[in-house]
Amino acid sequence: MSTAPDPASDGTAPGPGPASPPSTPRSPGPPGGRLRRMLPGRARHRRRTAALRHLEHDLASCRQELQQWREHADSYARELGRAGHERAHLLAWLAALHPASAVLVRADATQPEDTHWLRLVAGGYLLTWRVAPAELALFAHVPSRTPAPYGATRPSEDGAARDARIRRHTRLLALEEVLHSVPTGPRPARWTTDP
Repeated sequence: MSTAPDPASDGTAPGPGPASPPSTPRSPGPPGGRLRRMLPGRARHRRRTAALRHLEHDLASCRQELQQWREHADSYARELGRAGHERAHLLAWLAALHPASAVLVRADATQPEDTHWLRLVAGGYLLTWRVAPAELALFAHVPSRTPAPYGATRPSEDGAARDARIRRHTRLLALEEVLHSVPTGPRPARWTTDP
């Protein structure tokens, strides 16, 4: 009695159809293949992390710069307040030096309610300055006038023209002071070269 060959022994599958090749383990490929497949994700992560750190640094720098500008702005506001306070005192002093012409005029109906103007004549010119409501207490020595007709309380000229008139008047006062300071005593005897 002859025995038939065992189908499992020759590597063929039983049943009809072609035989499948024997299964072999897949080769891992080149040595760094898996590593290379993982590296792009890590490199992307590194780039994203570096960009986030850069943005955080920029944000911190911007916040620091903003704080410095706030401190500068506060300093400028304080300095502006001091300059405005000094200006009000100087205007009150100027009004006291010109009692014959200095007058405090309330604004007309076209301007805010608390607006006042200091008007005085110096060197033959009418000069006008706005006075803030908080500064009115400094001008208690200046007579007040009721609101004038439209436009009469507005400055008659711009600040540059007013400043030019003040400079001209200051030079004239300085020259007058020099002229009055010349000694008026007897003249000294002339030097003579006669023997």
